[in-house]
Amino acid sequence: MRFTDLACRLIAASYLAIFASCLNALELEDRQRYPGTGDTMIKVISTGDLAVFEPFILQFQAENPAIGIDYYVTSSAVLHTAIKEGDVFDIAMSSAMDLQFQLANDGAAQRFTSPITESLPGWARWRNQVFAFTAEPAVAVISRARFAGLERPKTRQELIGLLRQNPTAFEDAIGTYDVRTSGLGYLFATQEARNSDTFWRLFELMGRRGTELYCCSAQMIDDVASGRLTLAYNVLGSYTAERIARDDRLEILTLEDYETVMLRTALIPATATEVEAAGLFLDRLLQEGMRETSSVWALPPLRAADTPEARAYGPIRLGPGLLVYLDKLNRDAFLGAWSDAIVQP
Repeated sequence: MRFTDLACRLIAASYLAIFASCLNALELEDRQRYPGTGDTMIKVISTGDLAVFEPFILQFQAENPAIGIDYYVTSSAVLHTAIKEGDVFDIAMSSAMDLQFQLANDGAAQRFTSPITESLPGWARWRNQVFAFTAEPAVAVISRARFAGLERPKTRQELIGLLRQNPTAFEDAIGTYDVRTSGLGYLFATQEARNSDTFWRLFELMGRRGTELYCCSAQMIDDVASGRLTLAYNVLGSYTAERIARDDRLEILTLEDYETVMLRTALIPATATEVEAAGLFLDRLLQEGMRETSSVWALPPLRAADTPEARAYGPIRLGPGLLVYLDKLNRDAFLGAWSDAIVQP
């Protein structure tokens, strides 16, 4: 072997080792590889639980058997950092639409157009870089057992009254996102605070009741189901509905004053290497998001944003307004006020 050949191989091996160590540095919640019959492998980084997205992945592979999928599950904050710092992924899907918009605004997303992207509602895409494929509300979920004998409030003002009048039922038994670490939780909280007069009063009262803080919807849902929590606030509605379908210990508390609706979005990162296959994946994802008929997929379609409840407030729109609370001064100010309200000494 010539010296130059050996040197090239050593350099290549070094790059691979560095790349592998970068991936290992990602704080992953789950990972699953779905090999295809060909050599193409799409790397997908997502905040969506594998159990939720696997039916779609299997459906996509049935239609495109040559394409393999390497699916990484992580938090929205980790996903944002990975794409921002140039980690190589072909698709990035996140529930934190503000962080996705910031990536596109900072030049970390490729443009992609197709007849399918052009058929999306205007409010569901931004400059052919960020594309919405679900409309998912934030909900309050309750334990049927622990709520026994309590009247179901119909508005947040009524919920505030219930928390004041029944302190023992909710003491150390409320859960919500820790918005300091959860991108989705921060999105829900900032948008609600921006549009609702009751947000701060509700969270101050929740803080006095000893609210538990969580990273993820699934953990909150588990603790409500087990009876550890009486109420979890601003939980992802799609995950809650899927769980309720098989667990009658849970109930969604229908609050009629307004509904905060998040658009789950996808983009093709600037670092993507399998762009053609990523485009096929994105198109199929958007087709699923625009479906009219029932599906085995648990996530609600975009048309959920057109319900009367959603029109009362939301969906949160893709646009520069999403950057307001990502500004460092605004973020620090909001987190300071939020901590004063919810984190009791």
